[in-house]
Amino acid sequence: MTLELFVMLVLANGTPVVAAALLKKHWSAPVDGGRMWSDGRPVFGNSKTWRGVVSGALACALFALVTGLGFVFGLLFGLLGLAGDMLSSFIKRRLGMVSSARAVGLDQIPEALLPMLLAMWWLPVSLWVVLVVVAFFTLSNIAVSPLLYRLGIRRQPH
Repeated sequence: MTLELFVMLVLANGTPVVAAALLKKHWSAPVDGGRMWSDGRPVFGNSKTWRGVVSGALACALFALVTGLGFVFGLLFGLLGLAGDMLSSFIKRRLGMVSSARAVGLDQIPEALLPMLLAMWWLPVSLWVVLVVVAFFTLSNIAVSPLLYRLGIRRQPH
């Protein structure tokens, strides 16, 4: 089950990148609607789109359905992963960081921890498994992102 949860984290966070590459500008409306926060900065930024939310959550839901974890669990897992990603973006905007700026840990931990807490509550998953999966996701994301950039899949090397 640990491997399935890791794959779901990758799907939640990787599918929006693939969807953006395939669909270009189609369905690319930003989640925040282009609104600014009270500090004059974007709430999330243009890279957080409804296309990403739908594609990431749906990919998790379908994978969870196929692996026996259930469509609803997968959908919630994916949505929480994407919510964690948006939380990271929100914090980065408040810190004055531009969209896609690198913030090691902040870029990975919320998007892995939130869905893994759901897994711990929903499934027979221990806190130890949650911590290991979050750590492995964080380290693999840091290591693999530059490769995906070189392959032209990511727009930023981090």
